[in-house]
Formats: sequence, structure tokens, C-alpha cells
Amino acid sequence: MEHTYQYSWIIPFITLPVPLVIGAGLLLFPVATKKLRRLWAFPSIFLLSLVMFFSIDLSIQQINSSFIYQYVWSWTINNDFSLEFGYLIDPLTSILLILISTVGILVLIYSDNYMSHDQGYLRFFAYMSFFNSSMLGLVTSSNLIEIYIFWELVGMCSYLLIGFWFTRPIASNACQKAFVTNRIGDFGLLLGILGLYWITGSFEFRDFFEIFNNLIYNNEVNSLFVTLCAFFLFSGAIAKSAQFPLHVWLPDAMEGPTPISALIHAATMVAAGIFLVARLLPLFVIIPYIMNLIALIGIITVLLGATLALAQKDIKRGLAYSTMSQLGYMMLALGMGSYRAALFHLITHAYSKALLFLGSGSIIHSMEAIVGYSPDKSQNMVLMGGLTKHVPITKTAFLLGTLSLCGIPPLACFWSKDEILNNSWLYSPIFAIIAYFTAGLTAFYMFRVYLLTFEGHLNVHFQNYSGKKNSSFYSISLWGKEGQKMLKKKNCLLALLTINNKERASFFSKKAYPIDDNVRNMTQPFINIHFFSTKNIFSYPHESYNTMLFPMLILVLFTLFIGFIGIPFNQFNQEEIHLDILSKLLTKSLNLLNQNENNSVDWYEFLTKAIFSISIASFGIFIASSLYKPVYSSLENCNFRNSLVKKGPKRILWDKIINVIYNWSYNRGYIDTFYAISLIEGIRRLAELTHFFDRQVIDGITNGVGITGFFVGEGIKYVGGGRISSYLLLYLLYVLIFLLIYFTIFF
Repeated sequence: MEHTYQYSWIIPFITLPVPLVIGAGLLLFPVATKKLRRLWAFPSIFLLSLVMFFSIDLSIQQINSSFIYQYVWSWTINNDFSLEFGYLIDPLTSILLILISTVGILVLIYSDNYMSHDQGYLRFFAYMSFFNSSMLGLVTSSNLIEIYIFWELVGMCSYLLIGFWFTRPIASNACQKAFVTNRIGDFGLLLGILGLYWITGSFEFRDFFEIFNNLIYNNEVNSLFVTLCAFFLFSGAIAKSAQFPLHVWLPDAMEGPTPISALIHAATMVAAGIFLVARLLPLFVIIPYIMNLIALIGIITVLLGATLALAQKDIKRGLAYSTMSQLGYMMLALGMGSYRAALFHLITHAYSKALLFLGSGSIIHSMEAIVGYSPDKSQNMVLMGGLTKHVPITKTAFLLGTLSLCGIPPLACFWSKDEILNNSWLYSPIFAIIAYFTAGLTAFYMFRVYLLTFEGHLNVHFQNYSGKKNSSFYSISLWGKEGQKMLKKKNCLLALLTINNKERASFFSKKAYPIDDNVRNMTQPFINIHFFSTKNIFSYPHESYNTMLFPMLILVLFTLFIGFIGIPFNQFNQEEIHLDILSKLLTKSLNLLNQNENNSVDWYEFLTKAIFSISIASFGIFIASSLYKPVYSSLENCNFRNSLVKKGPKRILWDKIINVIYNWSYNRGYIDTFYAISLIEGIRRLAELTHFFDRQVIDGITNGVGITGFFVGEGIKYVGGGRISSYLLLYLLYVLIFLLIYFTIFF
């Protein structure tokens, strides 16, 4: 066991050779490296697999012994200052290592096919491998300085991956927005680290926890300063985990490729903020104001993320706001002191949301066969529908991920979310009501995504669709001028689908977009096992390649069974059966937090608590099914049919309320607009004012002094003619003026 721990320092460096070799190859041998580009998927997956096996071994040892291992070595030593680097292996580290490696492997396998047509294939795998190294280094760090270094490296990788398609202005703007927003939190994190070092004189977790507790207990430190430092530390987690009010970057981050969204913006990088708060929880628990603030930020984010997801049309943005809301649940649990529940939900949500994002990538992949490469159309749920018969495997996987996120048993997220909801009653009834209400909203908007995407009929009209493989096909622009006029008149997309073909054809633009052959007719992926490969080429909505379906099926298994590691039952049929693997793994950490109470419940107690949450989730599913049921037979069955009939006063009032909610959600709660007006425009106007002050006042004074000196010199040049009589006259004149002023003042 000791031998395994001693070599744990190598974990962050295992995947590092891939980006180094790819970079060197592109620099020294660009032609050969690009020709062999599909081979780079194998070392990326293989090396991360080594990390996974290493992590599983460490976790098994953690479960058996609850042993915390830390090794440090000195990097710089001075009289009053010493900085050490090392690594820390504890239950929290073990959980994150397995999470990063397992999700990372599946995403890399998925990406081999998803990105095969992209010219930046090599660059993509280099960025992803470097991100994995940075994230592994972050979770194994033994002190705050080390965490901050890897924290910034993770942020840099996020910037590069969000702006991967940097030629698209929207992608370049999104990565800049993410970078600037995260710099706000990172600056606060740096201030908190420096302030904490000033108080304790140490960056090591074990040391400053002990010193800090003693200082607080003996009342030897200013409480206001301590609270401020803790808040600055928490601000880093607010930005990285997309918590209110620094959440605005996460939806725009969906401009990166879908595998990036699945890995870093659903499962790993956004979990870094949760990891930081969990790591520093022994510090936060002795500062009640900070714990209350963490819970408050969490519950605001829970509700805000759910409401903003209600009316999104882009499937990835809808999932992004869902991620934001679920991260709020984790932050709420940490603020309540429910350390185990927060980490449990971190695990279950990571696998379920990775499944949903990979499922959305499969949907986008198939929709591109109709509309071509156009994110505005291939990701727009309004243009989808009826994909069940075309992508049945993706549909089943997506449905299971949706049910898990809704909290339907026995899927993964049910066990963790239900535990958080139950704990919220003990903390605050108001928070509990909001949390339960948001659980219903989650079920509503997730089933809205599912129904709009898979049920009903395909909303995109494809005139040349023949249902045959390799058929000639052109993507027709959906909206022509006449179509737009009809939409304004009818306010109903589905009305277009009820008109006969002869009339309907005139509503579409005549501009045709042929599908790029390079997108579908591509070389086979590196992983070319017969079961995981296919040679068929489709030109209509079709199931993804098996190398993309395989990771989704593995994530389905995680979604079905990963929740059982934390089930709270220790009694069954009057026999003692220990099923709670997660609590056993977290025993040491829970003891450090003085949370060693028994969390087990029996079946009756559990069912009593769970029925309420299941009922709320079922009600949300029922409402979504009622509003978005796939009925398209006539204009009267359109979801917008109420706009075509006469309404009474109550109906008008109800529609106004619905419109307010819809506008709030679709416009992102007007938060981005507020930031644009108050911050961006305010900073721009301040810059303009500063520029005016600099040019007109500062430069004006300097230039005025110079001009004044010039004119004075010119005047003196003419006065000083060299005649003594003139000098005497001026002297007498100055004396007379002085005497006049003197007598005027004093007499």
C-alpha cells in the first residue's frame, strides 16, 4: 500500500506526453504528424486509462483503510518563508481522480469520431490531454499555491477549448467572456490565499486548518478580516462552478465542440469549484457567515438556473443552465454542511450530465445531415422532433439521462438529490421549499428538451428526402420571406407543417446548401473494431457511429447503477448489510468535519421522504407532457393555438404571466443585459472620460506650461534691449506697484 502511495505524484504527468509530442511533431514534422493524426487517439486514451486503474487502486485502499497520505518536498526556503510542493491522497482526491479519468476516457473515445472531420483534430486532443493533466494536478495538490497554479492552467485550457473554432466570432467572444469572468473569481481567490497566509503563515491544508482553529478559538484574529479572506476564497469557486452572479459565461461556453461541453463544462472543470469548497470546508465551518453565504448562493443558483432553462431553444444551452442549477444543489449541500450529499450528487450528476451532453452531440451530428453545418439550426430544438425512429439508441440513452436528472428512482441522481432535499428541511424550510420547487422545474424543462427533440414529427422540411442511403440531398433554408410573414401572422411553426406541399414549397428559400462530403464520407476512426465501427453513410437523420454510441452506453450503465454506491440503507430484513460504500470511503473526511453520525435509514423512513420528491418530479413531467405533447394535425392543435382564438380576461392575464416568464427565461433573466449596460458600457464610458481627462486636462496643463514659457520668453526677449535706463524704469515701476499693494492692505 505504501508503495502505491509513494508513486502517486506521477498521476498528473501520465497524460502530459501527448500534448508535448503532438506540439513537437507539428513544429518539427508537420506533414508526417498530420498524416498520422488519427493514431493520436490511442495514446491519449491509453495513458488516461492508466490513470483510471491507478485511481481505482487508490480508492480501494481508501475504502479498506481510510488512510490519508501526504508527501511534500521543499521548493524554496528563506529565513521567514518556505514554499513546498507535494501531493495529497484522501477520499476527496480519490473520488475526483476516478471521475476525471472515467469520464475523460469515454469522451476521448467519443471525440475520435466526432472530431474526425475537423482540421483541428490534433490540436483538440492536445488541448484535451493537457486539460486532463491540469485537472489531475489540481485535485492532487497539497497546498493552496499548488491549487492556484493548476487552477489557472485549467482556466487556460477552458479558454482554448471554448474558442476551439476561433474563426467563428461567436466562439471567440465566448472564450473571452469565460476568461474575463473567471479572472474576477481568480483574483479574489489569490487575495484569499495571500490573506490566509498572512494569518496562519502556511499554505498547507493540514497546517493552516489547525492554526486557524486555534486562532479562532483563542480569539486572536480579527473576525471581519477572517470572514473577508474566506469570502475571497469562495469567490474563486463561484466563478469556476458558474454560481450566481458569475454564471454568465457557462451558457456561452457551449460554443465549443460538444465533447468539451461533456467533459469540462458538465463533469470536471465546473466541479473544481465544488472541489475547492469541499477541500476548504474545515475552514469554512467555523465561520457561520460564510456557510450561510455558501448556502444562499447555492439556493439562488438552483432556482435561477432552472428558470433560465425553461425557454431555451439551443439544446446545449438548455443543458448548460441545467448544469448550473445542479451545481447549485451541490453548493447548497456544502453550505448546509452536508459534505457527503454534495460529493454524492457531484458523482451522480457528472455521469448523467455527460450522458446527456454526448447524447446532444449525437443529435447534432445527425441533424447536420439535414441542415448542414449550422449550429443555429442543428442545435435548435424547435427544428427537431420525431427523431425517435431515426436515432433509437440515442433516444433511449437520452431518456435515461433525463429521468436520472429529474430524480426518478432507481436512477443515479435520485439518490443524491433526494438526500440534499431531505437535509434542506433541517437547515431552512424556505430553502427546502425552493429546492423542491426547483426539482419540479427540473423535471419540466428536461422533459421539454426530450419531447421537443424526439417526439412528434420532424419539424425541418426536407423536400428531397427519400429515405435511402447515399441519396442526393440538399439542405433547404427553413425560413423564406413568405414563411417569416406567415410566422408573424400565425405565430406558429407547426402551421407550416399542415399546409400541402405545393403551398409549403413557396415558404422556403430556394437557396440550397449541399452537405460537405468530408463531414460524412470520412476515414474510419482509429478504434476500428468491427462491433464499434460502421461503413454506412447517411444523408438523413441517422444513428451515430458505434464509436460514439459505445461511450454513451457505458454512461447509461453508470447512470443506472452508480447511485447504489451511496444508498443509505444499512438494515434489510432485520440483517445488518452495509451498502453505503460512499460513506465508508468518506469516513476519515467526515470525522474531520465532526460528521460521524449515522446516516442510515430503513425502508419506511426512506419511502416516506422520497414519495414527496418523486411526486413533484412526476408532476413536472406531466405538465411538460401536457404542454408539449406531439399533436400536429391542425392549427387548433398547435401549442400556440391560444393566440388564434378569442380570449377572456382570465386567459389574457394568464398569457401575460406566461409571456413574462418566457421572456425572463429566454433573455437569461436580463442579467447579461444588466452587465452589458452597467459594467461594459460603464467601463467604456469611464475609459472615455479618463481619456478625455488625460488629453484635455493632464496634457492641457503640460502643454499650457510649455506655451506659457514660450510666450514669456518671447516677451522678455523684446523687453530686454540692453539699455540701463529701461531697466531702472521697470525697477521703479515694480517698486511702486509693491508699495501700492502694501499700503492698500495694511493702511
